[in-house]
Amino acid sequence: MGGTLVQFLPFILIFVIFYFLLIRPQQKQRKQHQQLLDNLKTGDKVVTASGIYASIVKLGDERVTLEIAPKVNVQIDRSQIARLTDESSGKAEKEQEKKDDKKEEKSGVAKLSSVKKKS
Repeated sequence: MGGTLVQFLPFILIFVIFYFLLIRPQQKQRKQHQQLLDNLKTGDKVVTASGIYASIVKLGDERVTLEIAPKVNVQIDRSQIARLTDESSGKAEKEQEKKDDKKEEKSGVAKLSSVKKKS
């Protein structure tokens, strides 16, 4: 009885490793993408899975109408929306500001908001 458990132990260990390294993160990512799709609203700026930047004009259950240029609308499957552009541009701006702050500290230039007046 104990010998059969020892024989299956490597298979069980491999399954546990696969679960934590592959299956669980993929489920989490799928859940986040579904949340993104559920929270879409008209006017959101998105990037499709094919890399097209557009804004949402009309939302349906399965289809989304996107404006990719003035007066140029296309319909795509809702699941083909990859991400929102506002979030990524906001993060990029914050990272750029941090880099600028570090450069200013190194060069000795201070921001006006951080300079205190002497009395």
